[in-house]
Amino acid sequence: MTTQIKEFIEKEFYHFHKHPELSYQEFETTKRLKADLEAHGIEVLPLNLETGLVAKIGQGDKVVAIRADIDALPVQETTSLEYKSQVPGVMHACGHDSHAATILGAALFLKQREKDLKGTVKVIFQPAEEAPGGAHKIIDSGVLKDVRAIFGVHSSALFEVGTLGIKEGPICAAVERFKIVFTGKGSHGAHPESGNDAVIIGTNFVNAAQTIVSRNLPPYEQAVVSITHFEAGTTWNVIPETVLLEGTIRTYKKEVRALAKSRLEEIAKGIATTFNAKVELTWEVELPATINDKKLSDFAKDFALKEGFKVEPSPSSLGGEDFSLYQEILPGAYIQFGTGKTYPNHNPNFKVDPSAIYPTAKYIASLTEQYLKD
Repeated sequence: MTTQIKEFIEKEFYHFHKHPELSYQEFETTKRLKADLEAHGIEVLPLNLETGLVAKIGQGDKVVAIRADIDALPVQETTSLEYKSQVPGVMHACGHDSHAATILGAALFLKQREKDLKGTVKVIFQPAEEAPGGAHKIIDSGVLKDVRAIFGVHSSALFEVGTLGIKEGPICAAVERFKIVFTGKGSHGAHPESGNDAVIIGTNFVNAAQTIVSRNLPPYEQAVVSITHFEAGTTWNVIPETVLLEGTIRTYKKEVRALAKSRLEEIAKGIATTFNAKVELTWEVELPATINDKKLSDFAKDFALKEGFKVEPSPSSLGGEDFSLYQEILPGAYIQFGTGKTYPNHNPNFKVDPSAIYPTAKYIASLTEQYLKD
């Protein structure tokens, strides 16, 4: 039976990789996962979700959850894999296909042991992590109200197969995405004195925003403020009336996050006042930091060592992960599994070694079963 599970989940991994779907568009992926689970006698809960699903295995008041994300990225794949993406401009460049296959495998193992489980496991296949924020859909469904703890997995191109990355504390940063529009007054390029140059206003903001980290935070605090989009004007001889800026703030600590956001708002308003302009600032995305619970991390690490895995501390990243939304409401541990050292996530040449999927699935199933016992 274990050989059958291995072959099955690797086959499903190949399928998911060949047929990636973007955030909130994972209709066929959801349909296939539902069919896979129900074909193995696993109950899929009747939730009001357009994409993604939650299944249930076992029974009892002690409830634990395991989570995979299932969406892909708008990336054109450039690998030479036989099972490369068949969807132009869309690719599983972050390994969510392997996450789905891994948690599917864990569910199959848990179903085999269902009569011995000392509680209930809820199996989450979450949409739109890359949006980000698809975790809100799962939380808003109410399905987690009785859950005591949650485990999540993510592939890692920093570790070889057989290595797990586990540590307590910050793993991924809080994420803010901001959008700012400064409005001045347009004029002819030959007569700047008759207008209010939005480009000058925007460039002053860009320079000032870099002081948020360098002049407001101690050198030992970790934070990033990046302006990633600057758009103004339509032609060479007209000074534009507006300038659009977008960017991101990344932090670990709540107090640093609050300070950085406050200073960004103050600087934007101050620049607008200085140049007699108008400003509109909106926060497009706001995610907390992914911070692993100490007890769950220690438990996962100790169990991994007993299962024969090599364990390394997960490298902290200023990248974001909406697993953090679950950790806002219950204890959680976010576990990285080595998939072979290769191109980084979000790269068009990113690859997952399929041999990592089966042992990780077996580990997550056994970890979950042991958690219910303990």
